[in-house]
Amino acid sequence: MRKVITNSNSPYKKRYVSGLTALFFLATTLCFAQEAKRNNAAPGKALTQPSWVADYPMVLVCDHDIKLTFRRRVGANPEWMDDAYAQAHTEERIKKFKEMGATVLVMNFYKGFGLTAEKEEIEDAKKEVALCKKYGLKIAAYIGATMAYETFLAEMPEAKAWIVPDYMGQPVTYGSQTFRKLVYFQHEGYKAYIKRVLKIAIEDFKVDMIHFDNSSVQGIPPVFYHPLAAENFRTFLKHKYTPAQLKQRFGFSDVSYVEPPPYNKNVSRMYDPLLQEWTDFRCQQLADYYGEMAKYIRELNPEVAVECNPHGLAGMNTMWQQSVDFPRILAHSDFFWTEGEKTGLMADGVLISKIRTFKMGRTLNNRVLVNTTNKLEMAETMAYDRQGLGLIGGMTEIEGGNLGKEYHLSDDEKEYVKFFHKQFDYYRDVTNIADVAVLHSYATMTYDSDRPYQSTFLFEQSLIQSKIPFDIIFDDQLNNLGKYKVLVLADQECLTEEQLNLIRNFVSKGGGLVATEHTSLYTDWYRRKADFGLRDLFKVQAPEWHLRSKPEDILKIPVQKNQIGKGRVVYIPEVRAAVPKPTAAAMSGKYLKLPLNNQELIESVKWASGDNLSLYIDGPETVTMELTEKTDKSAMLLHLVNFNYQKSAVQNIHVDVKVPAGKKVKQVMILSPDNTSENVIPFKENSNRATFTVPQLAVYDVVVMKLK
Repeated sequence: MRKVITNSNSPYKKRYVSGLTALFFLATTLCFAQEAKRNNAAPGKALTQPSWVADYPMVLVCDHDIKLTFRRRVGANPEWMDDAYAQAHTEERIKKFKEMGATVLVMNFYKGFGLTAEKEEIEDAKKEVALCKKYGLKIAAYIGATMAYETFLAEMPEAKAWIVPDYMGQPVTYGSQTFRKLVYFQHEGYKAYIKRVLKIAIEDFKVDMIHFDNSSVQGIPPVFYHPLAAENFRTFLKHKYTPAQLKQRFGFSDVSYVEPPPYNKNVSRMYDPLLQEWTDFRCQQLADYYGEMAKYIRELNPEVAVECNPHGLAGMNTMWQQSVDFPRILAHSDFFWTEGEKTGLMADGVLISKIRTFKMGRTLNNRVLVNTTNKLEMAETMAYDRQGLGLIGGMTEIEGGNLGKEYHLSDDEKEYVKFFHKQFDYYRDVTNIADVAVLHSYATMTYDSDRPYQSTFLFEQSLIQSKIPFDIIFDDQLNNLGKYKVLVLADQECLTEEQLNLIRNFVSKGGGLVATEHTSLYTDWYRRKADFGLRDLFKVQAPEWHLRSKPEDILKIPVQKNQIGKGRVVYIPEVRAAVPKPTAAAMSGKYLKLPLNNQELIESVKWASGDNLSLYIDGPETVTMELTEKTDKSAMLLHLVNFNYQKSAVQNIHVDVKVPAGKKVKQVMILSPDNTSENVIPFKENSNRATFTVPQLAVYDVVVMKLK
């Protein structure tokens, strides 16, 4: 391993610090080389979340990309950019954030140009931190993951060894910003430098949260052609498998000469075992990086939250394209950002949302951070996120927009912010109620980018628009299926024997199972079985194998329903797409149109549950819902969102909800930012169920069912 040498004569250290701060920098400089030698073991899960995370209202503003070092180099700026930067660091601006209802500022801190190049702006950020503390805003320090090499190498020439070599004759950069090169983030020298940045943010600036940006591009496949990554890959294989297992996996046991496989972005099915293992390696490397950083952050201050930006469930194979396996990477964070996903109704009536990502966040114990630019996005975030309203300002201003103008929120948006703060007690200390679990198995969603994505996302779309309470789960959650009535396996092809036994056990205890297409037909190495692994439950024979060059047949049979002991099992031959997804395309946009057999899917879920779902709602398909309850069992909360609000409000939504055992409904009250008055409505209670009618839904209601 190359020894890391720090530039102890950096002018940043000479001019930026003095007194106790100088001693601090001396300590971090002396420790810098040692950091490169520590923490080589793969880190485990991050420590306990900071105490404030569980009940803090997350209303964000930002100025993370306003720093002039970046703006001048990236170009396309207005002449007044310097003035915009100066305004961002004034007390007037921070006071305005507070008046808007913001609680967190995502602050410009480190963009990747180097501590020397960014020293003046870091000094300015310190003043901004003091102002935020004065006005009661928490601070998230922005940490970029790219290297602006033109300035960084002037500070540390030896860091050239961290940079990813050219791929296919082109530098590996952050999109068209060619001055921002990607590095192999597992290089010990790079990690030690980032820890140095973190130490300044946490110990000197006293920030509340670390915002790691660029997580979705940090581990793109070309990064792993770095020579150290190739060496790490071979080591990974040797540690993961015994020689006998390697021979079974590849046909040989000596992997000393294995090279990273060629990269093709548009992979449909991943049969090559080396591609499969390389993808697993990449996902593990990225997750381990964040695990190591989270561990270091918690060691410095256990009350500092960790946040990254891997985006969300947007219909693409993130494991292959970005080295992002959400259960692994989010094991080390408290919050994560998603960008690019849209919310609304498309011109053809397709409902698009971030609901899947919010549900994933709940499952993986993370809060989701999003940009909310209108009241529908705010409504979606309040309904499905935990304690969050999203980013309400700053994105225009970081590029110089609105100079001299006050930050603008529409009257509707102002009401939504006020509502969120006023009713915040209904957004904290809550758990969601879900009857159905939809599995995203790692092997399936990694090795096949087509039918499993189409079928799984369409089944979820049916559940969303039919208002069936459900969770999105991953492999680990198969160990804890007891809370669910129904498990959905929508073309989950690749399952281990252990997973098959967990599913059988769930059914034997009275659980319902709905499976489609080629579920359980492959091993977790993507090897085809002679028959369905769950044939004993399906009571159906698998299609004949046509060799790997041809896709599997869809069985030409009707839906199969079987009572298996205490459980119920449904096998559906196909989730029939209204707009089939092209090969290797992302499962998003127009492809999310409700499947042709939507009703068949929903009726199958109801039957598998024993016709005993927690919630039945009679309302249009453009209304969605989320059902939660207070952890102290004092209330149930039904969130309703009208995605078609621009055309019309919805009248008379009938609700039939199951009441928790031992509880009775005391009162049903409707709260809404669209109507500031509290509306108590009549209800009927029969046995363990309550019924009532929501008279009108404009955009967003939360129905509070107080219990006794």
